[in-house]
Amino acid sequence: MAAMGELARPRALFLAGLAAVYIAAFGSLYVQIPGLYGREGLLPARRVLRLSGKGLWEQLRDVPTLLWLGPRLGLDTEQGMELLCLLGMLAALGALLCDSLRDCLVFALLRMFYLSLYQVGQVFLYFQWDSLLLEAGFLAVLVAPLRLLRWGSPAWRPHDAVTFWAVRWLLFRLMFASGVVKLTSRCPTWWGLTALTYHYETQCIPTPGAWLAHQLPVWFQKLSVVGTYVIEVAVPVLFFAPLRRLRLFAFYCQVLLQVLIILTGNYNFFNVLTIVLAFSLLDEEHVGRWLGRPRRRQGNGWPPSLGSVLGTLLELCTYGLLLCWTVHYFGLELDWDKKLLDSKVAFTYHEFTMWLRTVTLPLVGVASLSLSWEILVAMYRCACVRGCFWKLWATLQWAIMATATVGLFAVSLVPFTYIEHESNGKLWPGIHQMFGAVERFQVVNSYGLFRRMTGVGGRPEVILEGSYDGHSWTEIEFMYKPGNVSAAPAVVAPHQPRLDWQLWFAALGPHQSSPWFSALVLRLLQGQPDVIRLVQTDESRYPFHARPPTFLRAQLYKYWFTSPSEASPGPAPWWRRQHVQEFFPAVSLGDPTLESLLSQHGLKDKPPVRRRPEALLPRLLSSVRRLCRPVSGPALLWSLYLVAATAGLLRALARRGPPPARHKGARDRGERNGNRGAEGARTEGARTEGTRGTGTEGARPEGRQASKKKK
Repeated sequence: MAAMGELARPRALFLAGLAAVYIAAFGSLYVQIPGLYGREGLLPARRVLRLSGKGLWEQLRDVPTLLWLGPRLGLDTEQGMELLCLLGMLAALGALLCDSLRDCLVFALLRMFYLSLYQVGQVFLYFQWDSLLLEAGFLAVLVAPLRLLRWGSPAWRPHDAVTFWAVRWLLFRLMFASGVVKLTSRCPTWWGLTALTYHYETQCIPTPGAWLAHQLPVWFQKLSVVGTYVIEVAVPVLFFAPLRRLRLFAFYCQVLLQVLIILTGNYNFFNVLTIVLAFSLLDEEHVGRWLGRPRRRQGNGWPPSLGSVLGTLLELCTYGLLLCWTVHYFGLELDWDKKLLDSKVAFTYHEFTMWLRTVTLPLVGVASLSLSWEILVAMYRCACVRGCFWKLWATLQWAIMATATVGLFAVSLVPFTYIEHESNGKLWPGIHQMFGAVERFQVVNSYGLFRRMTGVGGRPEVILEGSYDGHSWTEIEFMYKPGNVSAAPAVVAPHQPRLDWQLWFAALGPHQSSPWFSALVLRLLQGQPDVIRLVQTDESRYPFHARPPTFLRAQLYKYWFTSPSEASPGPAPWWRRQHVQEFFPAVSLGDPTLESLLSQHGLKDKPPVRRRPEALLPRLLSSVRRLCRPVSGPALLWSLYLVAATAGLLRALARRGPPPARHKGARDRGERNGNRGAEGARTEGARTEGTRGTGTEGARPEGRQASKKKK
C-alpha cells in the first residue's frame, strides 16, 4: 500500500503551483477590467451579454458564464467581472496557503470563474495561455481530492495516477505541437536556425536579459534553436518512458527552457504554468529530496540487480541516440579554426512532413499504452484496498475517473492531430462530434507557440502622439511596451498588460485589423481615466493628465536593440528606431474618419446612465476598486505572493521549532514507571525516603516535597 502514495507530493506541488498561477491570472485581469471592459472602456463587456428574452438556462447554453446572474445580484457586467476576479484571488490564495483547500470543489469554482471571464473577454483574453489555464484547471478538478466534505476521499486515492497522467499528456501536446509548428509553418528563420537572432528584440515585451541574449554570437543563437527543437520535439517522447530517470531528465530539460524564456521575456504566467504541468513527471522520492525528506528505495545495495543494470544501459542508449539524432539531423560540426560549433538543418520540408505523418498516430499509440498501464496498475491498487466496502468504493471511483480520463484523451486527439491533417482525418467521426460538443467549454485546445518569427526587418511598434494645436506633437509613453529608446525594457511578469500585448499584434498589420484601436483613440481623446490607467498607472506621468489632447494620431516605427559598440552622448540607449509610416491619421472628437470607423465596428453606442449603487454588494465592490485604483498589476500580484510566502515561512518555523520542554520531574516519573532498575532503586533509596525507582538527581526535590506532604 505504500506505492499508492508515490505521487502525493508531486500532486501537491501541481495543485499549489496552479493556485499560484490562478492568483496571477485573476489579479492581473482585475486591475485592467475598468479600462478594457468597463462602461466606457475599449470593448465594454455588456456588448457580449445582451438581454434577448431567453431563459437563464438557454443563456448559459449559448454563452456559459456566471455573469448572467449579475442582474439578479444588482450588478452590471463590469462589476460581475470584478466580483469573479476577487473571489478567484481569495480562493486561489486560500488554496496556496492551506492544504485542505486544495480541493476539487475549490478548483471547480476557480475554473468556472475564469471560464466566465473568458467568455466575455473578447480579443484581450484570446491567448493560448488563457486556454491552457482553462484546460489545466479542468484537469485539476479531476486530480484534486475531495476534502471539504466529511465523507470525502483520503489524501491519496488508488486511481490518482490515472488522472495525474492526463496532466502529463497535456504537457506533451503543448511542447510537441510548439516544436512541430515552427517547421510546418515554413518560416525561413526557423529553418535557417536564425530565429533567435530576431526573437529577443521582436517579442512583445522583452526584459533587460533579452538585450544581453541578443548580443550573443550567431553560432550560439543557432545552436540555441537546435536545443529548442530537441527539447520541444524529441524530449517530450520521454514523458512516457518507463524509467524514472528518463522522465526526470525530460523534466529538467523543460524547466531549463522555461527559465531561459522567463529571463528574456515577459510571458505573464505562461512559463510558470508550463513548469507546474511538468511536475507530473516527478515522483515521490525525487520531491522528497527537494524537501529534505527522502524516502529510501529498496534494492539499492551492491551488487546491483539485473533489472537495475538493464535500466542503466537503456538510459545510456537513450541519451546516446538523442545525441546522435541531434548531430545527424542538424549537421553539428566543430570548427576548430573559428572555435565555434556550426549547425544547419539537414532535412527538407518534404522529409519532415513525411516523418510527421509517420509518427503522429504511433505517438498516440504510445500514449494509449502508457495510459492503459496506469489504469491497470490503479485497478490492482483498488484490489489491494482492505475491507469489502472500501474495495468496492475505490473500484467505483476508479471506474469513473478512468472513464473520464479515457474520454478526455480521446477528445484531445482532435486538436492534437491538427499538426498533421491526414492523421486528423483518420480519427473516428464520433470523436470529432464529442469535441464539437465540448469545444465552447475549453476542455481541450490546440497549441503551437511562436509559429512564425515576426519583425525580421525590425520590430514594428505603434507610437501614439497627441497635440493641442495639430502642429506640436507629444509622444504618449506606455508603462511596459517599448517607446522611449533610452528606457530600459520592463520586467512585469507574471502580470500581463493586455493592451500592450494587443498593440504589438496591431503593429503587424493595418489598424483596420484591430477594431479596438479606434476605441482606444476615442477614449484617449475623451480623457477617460480608466483607459489612461492602462497607459500609465501614475497619471502624473501621462503627458495629457491635465487636459485631454485635441488631436491624436499614431506613427509606425521599426525598433532594433543597440549593440555595446554603439556610443552616444548621455545615457546609453537600449533601442534605436526608424520612422516607417503613419499608422493612424490625425483625428479629433467628432472627426468623420473616426466616427466612420466606430460605426463600422459597432463601437459607437452610448453607455447606459450609471446609477448610484444602493445595494451592499455593488457599494462594497466600488470601495475595493477605489482602494486598488492606484496599485499597478505587478505590485498587486507580488504583494499577494509576499503575503503567501510570509504565511508559509511562519508556518514552517512553527513546525520546526524546538519541542516544548518538559519538567524534569515529569520526565523522571515517566522513566520511573518504565525503568525500575535495581541500581536506580538502590541509589534513590540511599538518597530519599518516600520515592523509589529512579537514579537521577532531578527527582530529588519532587521526592522530598512528596514525602513532606505525606507526613
